[in-house]
Amino acid sequence: MKKDTLLKILGAVAVAVLLFTGFASAGSGKDKIKPEQRLEPKALLSQLAKGAKGPKPLLLHVGFPVLYGQAHIPGSVFAGPGNGSAGLTKLEAALKGVPKDRPVVIYCGCCPWDRCPNVGPAFERTMALGYKDVKVLIIPHNLGEDWADLGYPVTAGD
Repeated sequence: MKKDTLLKILGAVAVAVLLFTGFASAGSGKDKIKPEQRLEPKALLSQLAKGAKGPKPLLLHVGFPVLYGQAHIPGSVFAGPGNGSAGLTKLEAALKGVPKDRPVVIYCGCCPWDRCPNVGPAFERTMALGYKDVKVLIIPHNLGEDWADLGYPVTAGD
């Protein structure tokens, strides 16, 4: 099975689970993310390219462990699902010792942006911890469709 097909299936399964369990809801803190705090995939790819100017951002995957294990952006750190206290505690641990002025990019990719239960709470917590340069990667549909299918790099495993 092709990687992009697998990612689409995983994304569809994640959406179904979220809708069934009631986790996916409009808002979820995303309304507090200003336009200048949003980052498009192509812009992130430019920041990660060899020879890019400025410090590389810390990439924090705030989605579900099964999705991170199947595919994530290389170099990203699994920081736990942002929709619950256990995930937010893991997020705080991932940020421990990280300078407050280091760029941080939060992403999930489990489901469409307008239904993602993870990025809003993770963004709010990161800002509350005093980080100055926090962005959220905008993934309109899922990581497969909006990242991997575009030929952007992904890796699997922990």
